Amino acid sequence: MMADLSIIHTRISTLLPTIILILVLPSPGSGQNCGCSNPSLCCSQYGYCGTGDAYCGTGCQEGPCEFPVNRTKNDVKVPDVVTDAFFDQIIDQAASTCPGIGFYSRDAFLRAWESNYTDFGTTGSVVDSYKEIAAFFAHVTHETGQFCYIEEINGTSRDYCDETNTEWPCNPSKGYYGRGPIQLSWNFNYGPAGRDIGFDGLNSPETVANDPVISFQTAFWYWMNSVHTIMISGQGFGSTIRAINNIECDGKNTAAVNDRVKYYLQYCNELGVSPGDDLTC
Repeated sequence: MMADLSIIHTRISTLLPTIILILVLPSPGSGQNCGCSNPSLCCSQYGYCGTGDAYCGTGCQEGPCEFPVNRTKNDVKVPDVVTDAFFDQIIDQAASTCPGIGFYSRDAFLRAWESNYTDFGTTGSVVDSYKEIAAFFAHVTHETGQFCYIEEINGTSRDYCDETNTEWPCNPSKGYYGRGPIQLSWNFNYGPAGRDIGFDGLNSPETVANDPVISFQTAFWYWMNSVHTIMISGQGFGSTIRAINNIECDGKNTAAVNDRVKYYLQYCNELGVSPGDDLTC
């Protein structure tokens, strides 16, 4: 994992939806300028110069990167890929009593995408973009149970306040448990996500469960900061699992990994693209 940004994502395997535990120090958007003076240095995905896996590995932007990132814009039209039929065949699997019915929608997804995240699904090769869309929906399908869940089950009973994080201090009357398509959790994620998207993440974290567009925006916020570069640098789907929920990897929760892979293979097949190699973690 990154030396300058440790990301830990865990899953309570007996509960749906899953929860994200992403430790962000510093925040992903806090240093995204490099131009390293020494050509032997790599620019990390978070905008810092250095050497080793933390800088030259996953998400490396410039320099002698292990996985060079292709930021070329392509001609993929996300609305033409994520059609009503594609979206509906996911949410239609959820029971009619699910809280996500009537909340999650293709319209909310596209409005969130258009707001500030149009590099998603349009960067790298055309194959990269189709695989990225398939990967995003594979993880979201797994995390929310086919768009059934908006909030983490029993989330109100859990403490997701990191009191050591003084940059994003907790409001003691608020809960920072999993919400939305990616199940954003912890004060150190709600704070910067709210800052970047435009809501008060620390004092009104429930906004993520009340506003479907903001809910999808938090999913894109996390994805674009932590997963996007994996998809446009030729790495396999397994690396996205490790970035989203590394506690499942290395045999710790094979069933969960296989579930994510199952959806990814399904969506790649529907979109007519090869899933590639290195599917597990």
